[in-house]
Amino acid sequence: MNDSATPPAVLDRLLVPTKAEDLGMEFRVVARLGIRRGIRLERAFWTSLRHMAESRKCTIGMLVDEIAEGQPSAGNLTSAIRVACIRDMAEENLTLKRLASIRTISAILVACPSPAFALSSSKKILTFNAPFQQLVKRQLPTAPNDDGRQDLRLALDLNVADIFARLDANGETPVASGFVIGAGDRRYRGQLNAVRAPLIEQDLLMAFVSG
Repeated sequence: MNDSATPPAVLDRLLVPTKAEDLGMEFRVVARLGIRRGIRLERAFWTSLRHMAESRKCTIGMLVDEIAEGQPSAGNLTSAIRVACIRDMAEENLTLKRLASIRTISAILVACPSPAFALSSSKKILTFNAPFQQLVKRQLPTAPNDDGRQDLRLALDLNVADIFARLDANGETPVASGFVIGAGDRRYRGQLNAVRAPLIEQDLLMAFVSG
């Protein structure tokens, strides 16, 4: 069995930032159904194997058996395990990217029956649903555009940074805030509940008008 270490450059791409302890080699004996396998891997891959086993509700031994059965008879088991870990992380990242996108956020807002919109940290409305557009047209008839954003001014009683801080402190419990939207010389005041949008690239709020 070839226990050559994975080049650090590969782990640098997988784990950001890479910790020194992740690169350390660790030898473990994995046993299942009377079969004992001595495996030497970087600690980062043992961590990945543990996460994979937990998500599949199986043991690491069962997972290693599955990987071993899927490789050629003359294949290198440690290499196969590393590839399986990398593939699992890549698939998980792809799933997260699909979920954490403006497209997904827009779909959530569309499914909401009450007025709702997504707000950037600079208080720019990035996307909204039809009830919010109808609210703007009803309360601010002087707004010149149909997209609900151009020339629309928004002010929150709470600073956006404070809302994010409260979400961090309270386990993502929705934060209530008053708000004012205006267009031309018209103003509308209401209440909203703000939550963090599932977006990786930037901080974004989803605001649901409550009154």
